[in-house]
Amino acid sequence: MAVCFDDVALLPPEQEALRARCFHPSEPFIEFRREETEQSIPERFEDQVRKHALRPAVKTRDREFTYAELNRAANRIAHAILGIRGEKQEQVGLLCNPGAAAIAATLGGLKAGKVYVPLDPGAPEARNRFILDDAEIRLILADNDNHRSACALAGKAVAVINVDDLEAGLSNENPGLQIAPDCLGYLMYTSGSTGEPKGVVQNHRNVLHKTRGWINVVHLSPGDRLSLLRALNVSGSIRDLFGALLCGAAVVPFDVKARGLVPLAAWLASEKITIFNSVVTLFRHFGSTLTGAEDFSSVRLLKLSGEPVHKSDMEIYQKHFPKECLAINMLSTAEVGSTRVFFMDRQTPLAENVVPIGYPMEGCEVLLLDADGGAVGVGQTGEIAVRSRHLSPGYWRRPDLTEAAFLPDPQGGDARIFRTGDLGCILPDGCLLHRGRKDLHVKIRGYSVELAEIEAALIALAEIKEAAVTIRQRAHGDQIVAAYIVPAAEPPPTVAAIRKALAAALPDYMIPSSFVYLDALPLIGPGKVDRRGLAALGGTRRDPETPFLLPRTAVEKKIAALWAELLELDQIGRADRFLDLGGDSLIASRIIARILELFRIEVPLRLLFDAPTVADLAAAVELQLAEPAAADAQPLKS
Repeated sequence: MAVCFDDVALLPPEQEALRARCFHPSEPFIEFRREETEQSIPERFEDQVRKHALRPAVKTRDREFTYAELNRAANRIAHAILGIRGEKQEQVGLLCNPGAAAIAATLGGLKAGKVYVPLDPGAPEARNRFILDDAEIRLILADNDNHRSACALAGKAVAVINVDDLEAGLSNENPGLQIAPDCLGYLMYTSGSTGEPKGVVQNHRNVLHKTRGWINVVHLSPGDRLSLLRALNVSGSIRDLFGALLCGAAVVPFDVKARGLVPLAAWLASEKITIFNSVVTLFRHFGSTLTGAEDFSSVRLLKLSGEPVHKSDMEIYQKHFPKECLAINMLSTAEVGSTRVFFMDRQTPLAENVVPIGYPMEGCEVLLLDADGGAVGVGQTGEIAVRSRHLSPGYWRRPDLTEAAFLPDPQGGDARIFRTGDLGCILPDGCLLHRGRKDLHVKIRGYSVELAEIEAALIALAEIKEAAVTIRQRAHGDQIVAAYIVPAAEPPPTVAAIRKALAAALPDYMIPSSFVYLDALPLIGPGKVDRRGLAALGGTRRDPETPFLLPRTAVEKKIAALWAELLELDQIGRADRFLDLGGDSLIASRIIARILELFRIEVPLRLLFDAPTVADLAAAVELQLAEPAAADAQPLKS
């Protein structure tokens, strides 16, 4: 069910039409009251445990916790932490794969009064080591899969607890620590413009404020089941995780990187997901795998996040999701949380290609500022700034960055103003439209990325004299990183060599998908790179050390044509490597789905990375086609 926002009088007809088709849910729920943010996250969670002890809290492929069971698991982890580090507030690292153990460890760290710092199991060791040192972590919580890596990272100065193998005799009872609402809750690192990650800190009160806004605006209730497709080192995971666990709902993780997109539709149906949270890029690729026969009848709300939502994304929603399902777009940042919301049903008119980011949420006021910090008028473009009492305290150990981004409120009081770096304009009815960025900060597959950090990593390589990085948009809407490099000497480094070197410093989503070799970077002034000129050069390229070899067999030709289509390249040779051509895990998932369609066989997602060339993948497909199961057209298990 849905009801309209309150009407606004005297609006132009086009804004009246837009407002008239803006909805919000009307499902019954228990309001998260403002005064309930004056506590700690563990206190709020333990209240849900008392109310919903036997309701499901977390469900994964191999594990299910009720609220009581999750609380006991978190308590044991908390007591293990307290036994080693005591009650002082300090940072603890979290190195776990997405799933129940990671969630229990997160709660355990908070219950022990610590500041949890998510580490990325897929990130280079150098990056995790920087975070370990910068955050002054003296204890790492790891699961079985990451215990060895955690020990190697920790060395002798940092303790490690395996949360899957705790000592016997640890108490299941709540630690009962008194944690003030303004105590820090987490420290989350994002890409930094200085070439190193920067940490965003957040306290308990602000997390509860962000969670309260999400619960109240979408009417979350104990009957909801929320998807968790993001890793816990991404700020958007906070809304998904605590939105569920702080109102009695269930959170259901799905590891897209490990399982791919092919099983996602069936998983949504079998798990009866009611709130489907997805990064925009992932949703676009997911849409390309849908046949129309899927059952999404349990989904009442589709939440797209992490990047601008386009009209074409809404067309996927309109085609495949039930008429009762609403879609939602929001303006969110790690420093603020969600501040604007725009609901849609399948008939909502969209006048522009980019979907609006909508109307105000409680507790946050959006301002549009010009270059001098003055307010701009209705319909004019300005930098989006947020005035609120619930902004992040700032950036960890970076007072310079904090001072530049967080401003005192000229009206006085305890509110502050955060300059987001996003550009926007407000329509006469108060609806906010996103107009891009004013700097080199972008979103790639839902991750916040500073292009300057990628450029710094490229220039640090001895084989590269100069480098610049831009964003290119593929035909289906995805943004990819394109690198333009001037080699230091001949012969130039291969793409494979550059990627391998970058993989030691950057996570996979920050490694460029495209490389272009230049004699010199185009300039528009002394030392200033002409980034528009770079974008005009395009991004298709061939590694200078990779010879072009025509596909030979029928299977090679079909796979080469498939790669060319999805990677948007003119020519693919049998020796070309998937990753070097700009492939990533999402495109890999689409290729796996198309192989099932073309050859009626199911191959594991890992095969695209283990068999990286067209010829390698074709050989693996041909081998499987020759097996008796393939002859009977029976899909093989991945």
